[in-house]
Amino acid sequence: MIINPRIKTKSGYTRLQRTLFSSVLAALLLALLSACTLSKQAPKKLKDVQYAIVEENEIPEKLLETIEQKKAAEFKLSFENEGELYIVHGYGEQETGGYSIVVRNCYLTKNALYFDTELLGPQNGSNPQKKPSYPYIVVKTKAMKQNIVFE
Repeated sequence: MIINPRIKTKSGYTRLQRTLFSSVLAALLLALLSACTLSKQAPKKLKDVQYAIVEENEIPEKLLETIEQKKAAEFKLSFENEGELYIVHGYGEQETGGYSIVVRNCYLTKNALYFDTELLGPQNGSNPQKKPSYPYIVVKTKAMKQNIVFE
């Protein structure tokens, strides 16, 4: 049986026209999807945000209570108090002591404040405490209206 691509179907289009239409539609969908993934690139940094790392004895009491409640699992939170913004990233329970946390980035974009930290394990050759630890970091900056994105 030979199929003639120019024979019209019930819809009034030839098979060739339907195939071309389907191909063009598929190509447009692929182009649209790739454009969406390209637009999810890193947001444009407007400026670095000045911050200070807060020692435990300087953390507001209410925030410290929240940290104590959440410290067993990883958590990320922010807290505003008297015109200051506290940003906290806790890494949950670790098997030993000796961990430290560094702030890799804290910057402002058009829509958000980005906060990026990294947990560093005990240094080679060190002798960390053998009991569990709950590393977290608290930084303080001016209160801002932007959403916070933890990276």
